[in-house]
Amino acid sequence: MAKEKTLYTCSDCGGTSPKWLGKCPHCNAWNTLIESVAESNAPTKNRFASLAKTAEVMPLADIEAADVQRTPTGHEELDRVLGGGIVDGGVVLIGGDPGIGKSTLLLQALDSLQRAGHKTLYVTGEESGAQVALRSRRLGLDGSQVNVLAEIQLEKILSTLQAHQPAIAVIDSIQTVYSEQLTSAPGSVAQVRECAAHLTRAAKATGTAIVLVGHVTKEGALAGPRVLEHMVDTVLYFEGDTHSNFRLIRAIKNRFGAVNEIGVFAMTEKGLKGVSNPSAIFLSQHSEPVPGSCVMVTLEGSRPLLVEIQALVDSGGPSPRRLSVGLERDRLAMLLAVLHRHAGVACMDQDVFVNAVGGVHIREPAADLAVMLAITSSLRGKALPKGFIAFGEVGLAGEVRPAPRGQDRLKEAAKLGFTTAVVPKANAPKKNDKAFEGLTIHAVERIEDAMQLVRGL
Repeated sequence: MAKEKTLYTCSDCGGTSPKWLGKCPHCNAWNTLIESVAESNAPTKNRFASLAKTAEVMPLADIEAADVQRTPTGHEELDRVLGGGIVDGGVVLIGGDPGIGKSTLLLQALDSLQRAGHKTLYVTGEESGAQVALRSRRLGLDGSQVNVLAEIQLEKILSTLQAHQPAIAVIDSIQTVYSEQLTSAPGSVAQVRECAAHLTRAAKATGTAIVLVGHVTKEGALAGPRVLEHMVDTVLYFEGDTHSNFRLIRAIKNRFGAVNEIGVFAMTEKGLKGVSNPSAIFLSQHSEPVPGSCVMVTLEGSRPLLVEIQALVDSGGPSPRRLSVGLERDRLAMLLAVLHRHAGVACMDQDVFVNAVGGVHIREPAADLAVMLAITSSLRGKALPKGFIAFGEVGLAGEVRPAPRGQDRLKEAAKLGFTTAVVPKANAPKKNDKAFEGLTIHAVERIEDAMQLVRGL
């Protein structure tokens, strides 16, 4: 019997090499080539032949287009991230750390959809049917009629989807599914890529919405080839500390809605519940104003959130530390240089620690002004006034640049009872705008003007 031919496949990019190499020749990653058995080259019909449909060339104006129909999941925060609900034939990939609540949320969503009259299917490859039933009873989903299939073989899953034709199916998880057409083990690059391609084709052909649960690596990225994220329509990431009660779901890619939307959930004894006012999570409960604290309004997708920025400035040694949690460390070093050069506030011999409360990650530069005011407040030991907010990007020349959608940020602050705001001049609203009643707005053009203004408050 002839010896089976082997290939070496990169676990990062999926590229192949006929021999083992220390560095992948395709993506230049080190120590990622794994031995696998090469597939037979026998002349058989291509299994993707049904995807290659003939089509005519047509102008865009002649193509009939209609908005996609969405099915609400019964969870407002999940619908927000999805862009309004589940789309027929859409494929959603959701990833997150172990135990963060992926299976819990999807089981709750399937139960809500089933009670609304939609046919559902939960395919579990990591647990038995009894374990899923036990979880549903623990979540209080008594009498749930969600269909459960404990199976990891792709061909059996596809035949079940064809026989039952559910409106939505969950595959938990894609790393446990394997196809008989491949000889590699479940979870390998080839198996994940092949199984995801077949399930995506099934979703598009039948109109069944499929949700794939994906494992993550220790760096937090989705395990498997990066092509997995390109194949699906929507990619969601579960964020949050497993020791905290709060979870964030962030949309990284969405063909049917906006990206960077977030949904906020609280973990309770009865599962994950949506949080209608997430700003309350990211604000500390101080009875009196404390030095080193400044509230800003950040945008997460279309939603303005109030987040408290805390700074602590302490005497350092010969090499002072610069540490930030939730904000970019390089940007913190840049802001300290601007603060020294243009506002005369020196922290060269001080340790500077900056934190965004609640574990939120702020990726926009509109936090610059709030960070600088919090650092100055901590350095001088003087608290900012009660009900104070600030936002705006600060440039290297000391100018305060406008933040996008400044009016929405100010409306959110006024709605939550804040009384004083320092904002870029370009974001200042017109006079006599009733939407900002009770909120005194101070417009500044440069960082030294903002510092002078805050000293007088």
